[in-house]
Amino acid sequence: MSTPQTSTSLRLERVTPENVDAALALRVHPHQERNVSPVVRSLAEAYAFGETAWPRLIFDGDELVGFLMAFLDIPWNEKKDPTDRRSGLWRLNITADRQGKGYGRFAVEAVRDELRRRGTGQLYVTWEPGEDGPGEFYRRLGFRTTGETSGDETVGVLDI
Repeated sequence: MSTPQTSTSLRLERVTPENVDAALALRVHPHQERNVSPVVRSLAEAYAFGETAWPRLIFDGDELVGFLMAFLDIPWNEKKDPTDRRSGLWRLNITADRQGKGYGRFAVEAVRDELRRRGTGQLYVTWEPGEDGPGEFYRRLGFRTTGETSGDETVGVLDI
């Protein structure tokens, strides 16, 4: 993966009382709303899942441009294989007017780097299939489909 064509002031920040309202106001393109849950749902899931969720806001300078949430070492399919634990990108929301500027790539690379730091060898992601889905975006970043589905979503993996 190459470096995004965006500002050098890109960074991730934790969600805090000072920035939570801005996070909750973040909106993707209307045609993408069926493909990704809103930030409010992601934050509720982060609270419920505790340490296995890793929510972060994406800033370019002082501007909030997106939200991501990773999952860390979760049981994937305990009934099939109780030892199969995976980590990856759970959610990615880039605000509608900032898409196509490298922020999504930055987010995936940030999760990749965090997982690598934790000693993980693969980054998983799931996506809604279809024309408006992000499948092509993930494939361009090097993800390959595993042949699995999670619910109705396609499962992809990137070796890191």
